Amino acid sequence: MRSVLISAVVALAISILFTPIAIRSLQRRGFGQEIRVDGPQHHITKKGTPTMGGAVIVLATVVGYFGAYLFLIGQGRGPTASGLLLIYLLVGLGVVGFLDDYISIRNQRNLGLNKTAKLVGQLVVGISFAILALQFRNSNGLTPGSTVLSFVRDIAPLTLGTVGFVAFALLLISAFSNAVNFTDGLDGLASGASVLVFGSYLIVSFWQFGHDCARLQEAGCYSVRDALDITLIAAAAMGACIGFLWWNASPARIIMGDTGSLSLGGLMAGMAIFTRTELLLVVLGGLFVVVAMSVTIQILVFRLGGGRRIFRMAPIHHHFELAGWTENTVVVRFWIVTGMAVAFGLGLFYADWLSLAELE
Repeated sequence: MRSVLISAVVALAISILFTPIAIRSLQRRGFGQEIRVDGPQHHITKKGTPTMGGAVIVLATVVGYFGAYLFLIGQGRGPTASGLLLIYLLVGLGVVGFLDDYISIRNQRNLGLNKTAKLVGQLVVGISFAILALQFRNSNGLTPGSTVLSFVRDIAPLTLGTVGFVAFALLLISAFSNAVNFTDGLDGLASGASVLVFGSYLIVSFWQFGHDCARLQEAGCYSVRDALDITLIAAAAMGACIGFLWWNASPARIIMGDTGSLSLGGLMAGMAIFTRTELLLVVLGGLFVVVAMSVTIQILVFRLGGGRRIFRMAPIHHHFELAGWTENTVVVRFWIVTGMAVAFGLGLFYADWLSLAELE
């Protein structure tokens, strides 16, 4: 438990202390956010706000994770395959997002990498991650990922096979990295919601660690490789997002940009894959799913309905702004929605364990 606290506290400290340094550095270099001209007009005041702040979140998460091992190494433990692969996914998508942000700033427009280049970057990172997730079998025969589709645990009859798993993992990673990216449109919205989702994965993975089939044969135990490492990274990511939120809350002094949103969304998907809770992520990250769906629905209705729009503007948080809600009202209410989704998802996870434990 001490290692989990160390991971969270180190990441929080790095994030909250280094973000002001990043703000000043980005301001000196003129790395400011470009704003959509068709968006809510009060967003124009945000033009020039330093972006690429997600780099601090990525750095803090990585340092928090490895910082925890300064304590664990003394116990004869070192980083595991699962932990290193999640760090690879976080950093890899962070690099893709960084390039997108940098090109957007350099060209002084609200568009960075073109769709093809961005897709290729996500494909390279996502496919390589998925392939590696099926390697590194431990002494109990477990690999970080599983070819069996999962909800709150593996659904035994639903085996995807190697190719199916790689395709599904890529879909989940791309979907959530883009969903968090869509959500990052209001001060503190994506970072605050991410705190709650990573907090839920801290609870899920730590519960799995405490009920690991390799250490404790009981009804409802979990066959998850390196559950403690997943907990450490969830704690670090949560701490990093809390520290960043201090400076990202309205009025935001820095924006995470694609550097943060792509990496955080991908990390959520990676944790879902490694904890065998892939479909549960749709519940825990319900806000991100709704935001992404609002964009998809808007595009489909516009193209198939002769230019009609179902929302005043997509993503959906801008719809509520244009309907008269203040930005802070939208953010707080969306945080509440995320909290309810997380509570419901954790309830489903615990109910599954309880039902199996009662059968013993």
